[in-house]
Amino acid sequence: MSFSAVTKDELARIIGTKKCCRVAELSALIKMDGSVQISGQKQLSLNIVTENAATARKIFKLVKSLFGLSTEVLVRRKVRLRKNNVYLVRIPPQPGVMEILKALGMVEGGFALSEEGIAEKLVTWDCCRRAYLRGAFLGGGSVNNPEGTYHLEIITDNLPHARDIAGLMQKFNLSAKVSPRKNWYVVYLKGSEQIVECLNHMGAHSALLDFENVRIYKDMRNQVNRLVNCETANLNKTVNAAVRQLDNIQYLADTIGLEKLPRSLREAAELRLQYPDASLKELGELWDPPVGKSGVNHRMRKLERLAEKVRSRKDRHDAGKDGR
Repeated sequence: MSFSAVTKDELARIIGTKKCCRVAELSALIKMDGSVQISGQKQLSLNIVTENAATARKIFKLVKSLFGLSTEVLVRRKVRLRKNNVYLVRIPPQPGVMEILKALGMVEGGFALSEEGIAEKLVTWDCCRRAYLRGAFLGGGSVNNPEGTYHLEIITDNLPHARDIAGLMQKFNLSAKVSPRKNWYVVYLKGSEQIVECLNHMGAHSALLDFENVRIYKDMRNQVNRLVNCETANLNKTVNAAVRQLDNIQYLADTIGLEKLPRSLREAAELRLQYPDASLKELGELWDPPVGKSGVNHRMRKLERLAEKVRSRKDRHDAGKDGR
């Protein structure tokens, strides 16, 4: 089961203790996935479709506990793409259907669901805002597995609704943004801290802990990789420098002889030949008295410049012989 499905299963099992919160969450679920059907004599029925069985059970419980209307759940199987079940929560024609829509802020008149955003009366309090976000996520949300990129989104086909959902998130200091995607509008969050905060506000505490565990492990692994890469780069740099120093010292030994070098440079050359794998700091500690890393580096640079000078002099000499 995906991380998104696990999160939805947890959220679907949360039933608010306050009536105002249950109303707000049911309104979000119907706004996201609901439709009104008008039959003869202007009789209304309400259909809410979901692919999550736990969400279907939650919608059923909310309708029964809040309004006490006759409700049924139908199970259908998709015939295309993934052949998984689709759950239809249906409130058949009966007195009280219009009252449900009005109570949920879905209509202001007529027989169609409102195309406007979220009714202000539903999200007056923070607890109701959290419940509405929970319902919106259950109706059209997803969150990536934290092993990959950090991304949480809620998709709706209603631009004012998308903007209002983003506005609810922003009231909790979440930097939600809205982006069009074909015929849909996506409210999304990026960044692990933002997603953790959103999961916390919606009440997905178990999913939050799982997310944090994976995130911490992932961050630690990345930090270890960075340290290993840094150490490897430093080691390569040290080895390359030591090889270059050994080449220069050996060249000086073969041409002018180390015994002709000043004492400080001769000691540096002899120590490098004796300890070819040592770092500059380790070479400095072998001196008597010890020499700092910068002092050893200074001597090695002088040996390098001297080797270059001898090579240049030899090249000019060889060029003169060839010209005769």
